[in-house]
Amino acid sequence: MHATTTLASLTGRTAAQQPYWPDPRALAEVERELAGLPVLTTENEVVDLMSGMDLVACGSALLVQGGDCAERFHEALPELVRQKVDNLQGLAAIMRAGSGLPTVAVGRIAGQYGKPRSSPFETEDSGSGRQMPSYCGDAVNKPEFEPVARTPEPRRLLTAYTCSRLVLDEIRHSWSGRPVLERVYASHELLLLPYERALARRGSHGTYSGSAHFGWIGERTRREDGAHVALAQAVHNPIGVKLGPAVSPEDAVALSRSLNPDGVPGRLTFIMRFGAKEADRLLPPVVEAVARHGAPVVWLCDPMHGNGLKLSGHKTRLIEPMRAEIASFTRALRTHRQWPAGLHLELTPDPVTECVSEQDEPPRFTDYRSTCDPRLNPEQSAEMVSHFLSLL
Repeated sequence: MHATTTLASLTGRTAAQQPYWPDPRALAEVERELAGLPVLTTENEVVDLMSGMDLVACGSALLVQGGDCAERFHEALPELVRQKVDNLQGLAAIMRAGSGLPTVAVGRIAGQYGKPRSSPFETEDSGSGRQMPSYCGDAVNKPEFEPVARTPEPRRLLTAYTCSRLVLDEIRHSWSGRPVLERVYASHELLLLPYERALARRGSHGTYSGSAHFGWIGERTRREDGAHVALAQAVHNPIGVKLGPAVSPEDAVALSRSLNPDGVPGRLTFIMRFGAKEADRLLPPVVEAVARHGAPVVWLCDPMHGNGLKLSGHKTRLIEPMRAEIASFTRALRTHRQWPAGLHLELTPDPVTECVSEQDEPPRFTDYRSTCDPRLNPEQSAEMVSHFLSLL
């Protein structure tokens, strides 16, 4: 059977961060095509991941979630996927060795082709003042700064499906001989509703998302009465929600109850992205409120998205504030007797210099490859994981 989460079921709900698709009929046709294709992720795989998330929720395991800010279609190649999987497995191994606990590894991979943006338009960096629709990920448009490239094209959603399938095929090859808890699972932001609706399916345990093992809702799309929360409510995959400094304790409690009404351990993860300047002040009241009045959640630290800035014309993130936010996160969770379960990082196996240290004067972006936000290189990623472990 196909999805019970249909276009009609979300009518009237606010759907934030959706591209302006010039041809609605072409978009509807693409959604119909997607609905007729096989799922990318199976219900059995989702159940396997939930068994690991249950251990994480109970404080008996850790979680590392990481990968590209935005995947690119041309990178859906076996050797590149293997590098990304090996990088994540290496970070999970560091966590296991440093904590003595099983570690669940979830990649920002096999579907992270759509991106929310703070503005629907971008201004050219050259100083020309030209504006174009923002690049919203390869599933929507192209990053080249010209009108045809930036026009949303519905059939790119089908390319996203094909690329995700190729990536997942390689991920599954990496599972050979590995127990369920040592596999890398796939996740992305549940953003582009025509894509996500079409790949929801009815299984033996109810409706599930066949686009990813784990999906999250972003800070910009987490309205409790919005279409993205409704979609997440309809599926039984493990679900994450990004929470930033604008969230109130009451909002967090309400979200936990609406997305995990049965109190299933591991079903819901709160990915905290407050920023180093706000975390000590704003995070503890949220943790306390959810611990007292909310449904069970897994607590994950995203030390990257609240700590962005621009230096020498590059979007970057400084290492020191990221380390400080991890410390604030761990301290707040421990104070309220909650389990600091792990990290959510934007990272790459490539030797890039997209994130820098405050001590780098001037900052040298000698190898900047990201089409969107800056990522940690392997050495920086391992250092963040080791820093987190030192605080446990």
